[in-house]
Amino acid sequence: MPRIPLSLIPALLAAGLLAACASSNVDQTAGWSTDRLYSEARDELNGGAYDKAVPLLEKLEGRAAGTPLAQQAQLEKAYAQYKAGDKAQAVATLDRFMKLHPASPAFDYALYLKGLVNFNDNLGLFSWISRQDLSERDQKAAKDSFESFRELVTRFPDSRYTPDARLRMTYIVNSLAQYEVHVARYYYERGAYVAAVARAQSAIADYKDVPATEEALYILVRSYDALGMTQLRDDAQRVLLASYPNSTLLKTGLKTQENPWWKFW
Repeated sequence: MPRIPLSLIPALLAAGLLAACASSNVDQTAGWSTDRLYSEARDELNGGAYDKAVPLLEKLEGRAAGTPLAQQAQLEKAYAQYKAGDKAQAVATLDRFMKLHPASPAFDYALYLKGLVNFNDNLGLFSWISRQDLSERDQKAAKDSFESFRELVTRFPDSRYTPDARLRMTYIVNSLAQYEVHVARYYYERGAYVAAVARAQSAIADYKDVPATEEALYILVRSYDALGMTQLRDDAQRVLLASYPNSTLLKTGLKTQENPWWKFW
């Protein structure tokens, strides 16, 4: 076998690298029909390979542009991004869909999915999971979720997604109110009574008929008492007893919740 001259080896290596790069840039889906693209993307979705489904759906969206299939691809791409944990991209995809297709029959689903993306982002709501200071937690995701569900319920009262959206709205309101009360409690237990009063009042004023109101009123009573504001203390106590005649908080005080109201598992 003849030997390759040493002077040619660099050129051969370079040619090999170029050939490898060229082959890696080949679009394996170039000859696929839109039906095959969609079928392959669905297989990846059903198998939980969301990161592989996204590029297929992006190709489908481009090749089927202007058709209902392109809209379907866009929605399923948002779902795949959401399931893959890329929530910011999922929201961006849904916002783009709603901007481009305001009359789409799937608009209600887009609102519902956007609400779900932010709702799930909010499941780790309370600090006793991470021991994070409650006063530092950001509730934007929960509020964004609520707004998406509220738009769905308002614009599409007969949508198949509306009943579930209503339930999630109730959960969000309860959790946001409970968040405010736990911040108030955090301040109260550290002697920051003015701050505790402010957060308890916020919970009472902003969220009506929620379970957290009872504790908010109790924190008001104790904080006003600690501040020597007896008239306000007595007023808050009257409201507490009138609203919750069976309340035991004035006798037992605040207790650590081993099983929080929102925990379902």
